[in-house]
Order: sequence, then structure tokens, then C-alpha cells
Amino acid sequence: GCKLRGTATMGKDSRLTFRRRHSYNTTSNVTRAIKTPGGKLAVQYTKKKGTVGKCGDCGCKLRGIKALRPTTNKYVPKRNKRVSRAYGGARCGTCVRQRIVRAFLIEEQKIVKRVLHDQQKKDKSK
Repeated sequence: GCKLRGTATMGKDSRLTFRRRHSYNTTSNVTRAIKTPGGKLAVQYTKKKGTVGKCGDCGCKLRGIKALRPTTNKYVPKRNKRVSRAYGGARCGTCVRQRIVRAFLIEEQKIVKRVLHDQQKKDKSK
């Protein structure tokens, strides 16, 4: 079975002790009390929760992306890390839409400027 080492008792249940030498109440030292198949109480260390990626522009959580720790994220397939869209997995849909509209309006503005410039040239030459 699993031997419980250490002397620091944990929380409400005095029958359990930490298995590692780390005794402080930190996020990397969160534990759960579980019953083994043999009926004993044992300590199980829980893993830290992963965080969802954030949009680089507005900082909101990205939808359609799994919340994983960096090490597990490394071995997960690409389809879980990004969305099939331009800037998928880096920017949210709203920000991408804003970028597209902005680029379109800038191009339109350039065309209008060019047309006005050509008209002024025609007027001067007459």
C-alpha cells in the first residue's frame, strides 16, 4: 500500500498526514482524502488547474480552447489549442472582426483619397 510519511496532520482529519516533506498550504500542495480499495484512508495530491488562453487585444477568455497546464498543453493535438479561424487561439472572434473591418475601412479610405487626388489633377489641367 501507500505509506503516509511526515508528521504534519492535515486540516480536519487528524488520521491523515502529508506524504511529501512540503507542509505549507500552497496551491502546489493541495490534497484530497481518498479511500483506497483496501479500505484505508490515504492522501492524494491534486494537480493545479489549467487556465484558458486570453485574447491578446481585449484580455477576455478564448472560447473553444481547453484549459490546460503548460506541460500537458504540449502533448495535446493542435485542434484543442486553436480555433479554425484567422488568429485562432490568439485573438477572440470580436477582435478579429474589428481588425478585418478596420483594414477594410483603411483600404477604402486610401481608394477615396486616390480618386479625389486624380479629380483635383484633372480640374487643374483644364
